[in-house]
Amino acid sequence: MIATDRALADVTTNDGFDALVTKIAKEGQVPCASYKHSCLRRRVSVRLRATGAVSFAHYGTLLDTQPGEWAHLMNALTINVTGFFRDVTVFDALRETVLPALASEHRGVVRAWSAGCASGEEPWTLAMLLADVVELAKLDVIATDIDVASLQRARKGEYPLTVTHDIPERLRSAWWTGTDPMQVRPTLQRCVSFRTHNMLVDDAPGDSLDLITCRNVIIYFARHAQEALFLRFADALRIGGVLVLGKVEMLTGPARSRFAVVDARERIYRRIA
Repeated sequence: MIATDRALADVTTNDGFDALVTKIAKEGQVPCASYKHSCLRRRVSVRLRATGAVSFAHYGTLLDTQPGEWAHLMNALTINVTGFFRDVTVFDALRETVLPALASEHRGVVRAWSAGCASGEEPWTLAMLLADVVELAKLDVIATDIDVASLQRARKGEYPLTVTHDIPERLRSAWWTGTDPMQVRPTLQRCVSFRTHNMLVDDAPGDSLDLITCRNVIIYFARHAQEALFLRFADALRIGGVLVLGKVEMLTGPARSRFAVVDARERIYRRIA
């Protein structure tokens, strides 16, 4: 059944939303309380429209009768917007000052975590830039996301030319083969590992990390969830380690006292405590 305009209007005001959220949290094991209410409502409503459900209660019934809809809902709740060198000025700042400093501070393995990596463009970008200042044998990039399908694509290290065109020619020649699609060279591929991870509930995938990037993800979470994440990031970084957020995101809460600003415009912070 296709929802009418009136029914679609009801979707935004239906009192059944809270009951549906309770169902999603309990049966889908989704930490709904950590999402901003408006974001959660908007993303669930995408699936209502896609399925033709006329109310939140109707959509809850569809989840019971069409088990495959759960996968579509999980995908709708996952933020998967990324790209190579997305917000290039951030990576310019990392390349020019931050990464060389991190590499010079110790002789061990440089460990970076790309949290919420989606289809992998960001961790591959970090790996290419780090390879300019760190021996490959001393480079370890951990990339995590909750979306299993996105991680499968990321692990392949294979992208169409329309996606890889933002990679500078120097780095494309050094670390990629093929034409369309392009493939990450095995030498770099061995430096990046991909893991399923829910940053809202799972422990960090390591400690004493040198770098954490989590960009344009936290903005979708409620304030209390953001502040808990910032503390988790601080605990996972070594003293002197660097945290990079998205340009529309702000470091807030108790974790602020544990970081110093490196670049306010690019949202780059260094752990000091």
